[in-house]
Amino acid sequence: MNAALPPSTDSRTQPDQLRLRQIELARQAVMQEGRSMTDVAVDAWFERAWIERSWRRCLAAGRRPDQRLAFDMVSEAARRRTAEASHALVSAARPVLDKLGRAIANTRYFAILTDAQGVVVDVNGPIDRSDRRAQLITRIGVDLSERSVGTSAIGAVLAELQPLWLHRGEHFFNDTSVYSCAGAPLFGPDGRCVGMLDLTGIETAERPELKHLVAQSARSIENALALARPHSLLVRLNWPGRALGDEADGLVCLDADGWVTAANQIARQMVSQLATQAGGATHCSELFAMPWESLFDNAGREAPLEVPLWSGLRLSALAQAPGQAPPARASAARRPLKDLETELIRKAVQDARGNVMQAAQSLGISRATVYRKLGSKKTSV
Repeated sequence: MNAALPPSTDSRTQPDQLRLRQIELARQAVMQEGRSMTDVAVDAWFERAWIERSWRRCLAAGRRPDQRLAFDMVSEAARRRTAEASHALVSAARPVLDKLGRAIANTRYFAILTDAQGVVVDVNGPIDRSDRRAQLITRIGVDLSERSVGTSAIGAVLAELQPLWLHRGEHFFNDTSVYSCAGAPLFGPDGRCVGMLDLTGIETAERPELKHLVAQSARSIENALALARPHSLLVRLNWPGRALGDEADGLVCLDADGWVTAANQIARQMVSQLATQAGGATHCSELFAMPWESLFDNAGREAPLEVPLWSGLRLSALAQAPGQAPPARASAARRPLKDLETELIRKAVQDARGNVMQAAQSLGISRATVYRKLGSKKTSV
């Protein structure tokens, strides 16, 4: 099977044509020929095998790409239950969605917030209500789960529990092949998935860098959910040498007796006991190899405290009373813009696990720019 495209006279459209052709060949391999999409283009699809898993789940459920979709609403009773159960999520997300709406105002993308079952609970952004394709998927209470609308960023994110990008024909059904979506899961204060955040465009240019934006926005929502839980002490965590005081911090909320009332996903990645005991009662003495009262004794101090973990690792911690503002990041403000830019690029490469092309796409810059900003191709990332 020849995946080559005829020469294009417009260099601006050729990359998008190539992507759509790759998607077309992958769909044909899986849905018509029973082969793996990696047989078509291993390099292009190796890291996107989750799409094939979703396609195959749809096929196994007896669905076919040419079936028409109804974009069903859940029942009125279910809608009321969903609204009640999602009240905290919607409240925490509303300020973030407002900021997102401004960020994507000129892109023809809009934001969709769903619960953990894929039911829409809120929307924001430049939604063209005259476009039926936009209207169908932005109704509060519409079911956009995989079982309802097949492969989409919403269903795939809730299945894979990681940020994902999905473009046009990567959706399972023909009816959804007009959409392009970036999505990220949302984890609650107890570590369970409570929903997902989605950015969707209709017949728009591919914008894979939106995956970075939606993941960053999801982090903001998770932090708001954690801070909304009652607590007597907030402990901000980061690795030694990293400044404390922004949304990159791990957050652990404690009651007056040292029991964990909430933690964000970053803290769960830093402290393994939080990840393994998600949903269960955890005392901070199980997290830190030190007298837990020391955290309360250091509340309000500007200087961070170095805390040992039971694994032997050490973290930098800042203990704050509820409502206390995070410390001003004066050191960061004094840093040259060039250094901040380099740090952002380096972090994007780290998040992409060393995949420079993927990092460049997430930042909306060229691979050559990444290499140049980091010094050379041999720069350690």
